[in-house]
Amino acid sequence: MKFTTKFLSAFLLTGSLLSAQVLVTVNGSKITSEDVNNALMEATQGRFNQVPADKQVEFRKQVLQQLIAKELVYGDAVKTGVLKSKEFKKEFKKVQARIKKELAIQVWQKQQLDKIKISQKELKRYYNKNQDEFNEKESVHARHILVRTEDEAKKIISELKGLKGSALKAKFIELAKKASIGPSASKGGDLGFFSKGQMVPAFNDKVFSMKVGTITKKPVKTQFGYHIIYLEGKKSASVRTFDEVKSFIEQRLRMEKFKDAMKKTMEKLQKKATIK
Repeated sequence: MKFTTKFLSAFLLTGSLLSAQVLVTVNGSKITSEDVNNALMEATQGRFNQVPADKQVEFRKQVLQQLIAKELVYGDAVKTGVLKSKEFKKEFKKVQARIKKELAIQVWQKQQLDKIKISQKELKRYYNKNQDEFNEKESVHARHILVRTEDEAKKIISELKGLKGSALKAKFIELAKKASIGPSASKGGDLGFFSKGQMVPAFNDKVFSMKVGTITKKPVKTQFGYHIIYLEGKKSASVRTFDEVKSFIEQRLRMEKFKDAMKKTMEKLQKKATIK
């Protein structure tokens, strides 16, 4: 069986082709990138992105081969009359009955959920009574360069000395990519935003005392090594506005009402039912 090798290799390496790109045809039946992605997500219960990068390519290859095998077997089953056999028809009716029941239950539940409405008054009441849920702690956006020795850290600090503004940031990113041994090195040492307590004590204490646009003048020692920190941004503690969390509150209240409604509905259905 022949594939377009370069095309397939690119898919296996990146997994980022446009949806429904045809990877291969088996006796006229198409297998697309979307088919493979769906199979991967099903096989890993939606956690394929957590699979180690070095294993993802091989996993994709295995899944594609499995899909090809299924098409081959199905094609032969059709040719040999399996779909017309009594055994197939009997089992197919069982599957249809099971799917019919499961689908009916899903649609029924959705209809019940759609009936539940939450008023503006209820939303605001919840917001006012649960302010603690919507508190945003003070946070900072930092970059760091992690090295093994204090001398290495001091040398990097000396290279950054005298630089300010965009020049300092650009040079810091350059050195982070070149010298840092931390996992964020490829991103220029970018750690994103984080709040107090998320980093180890020595790092945490230093970064929250810094001014935006500056670096540490001395290396910060932790159990991981020596850090040079650049503070890119800072957000003060705040409370998220009602408009920001309105949809979240509505979803939570709807689910709470839905659970209560389902409990009452099930009690009514059981009383009317004949259960022996």
